[in-house]
Amino acid sequence: MATKDRKKSSPKRKQGAKTKLASTEFVLHAPGASEIFLAGDFNNWDPKQYSMRKFKNGNCTKRLRLKPGRYEYQFVVDGSWWTDPANPERISTAFGSENSVISIGDNVYQNYA
Repeated sequence: MATKDRKKSSPKRKQGAKTKLASTEFVLHAPGASEIFLAGDFNNWDPKQYSMRKFKNGNCTKRLRLKPGRYEYQFVVDGSWWTDPANPERISTAFGSENSVISIGDNVYQNYA
């Protein structure tokens, strides 16, 4: 049976198709911690949704695909809420504490390591 070569057409982007979001990596150095989570306004401050991966060198990471915008976040380290020590951008809260702040632009890769 003979086969015919077919021209491959490049896929056309459909109207309303989702665009690929750049990854944002959150990093915290916490060698003595047992459980580390990432919480912020991007997940309704859920302290258990985003578990962070811990490496032997003490770094803990979580990579998310976030839409462009401004986000507030904190790390939850063994039940205690921490601001990001590597990110100087912070905002005071109504509770008398601070949240770390990150701004995501179009196609911008963020890494606060």
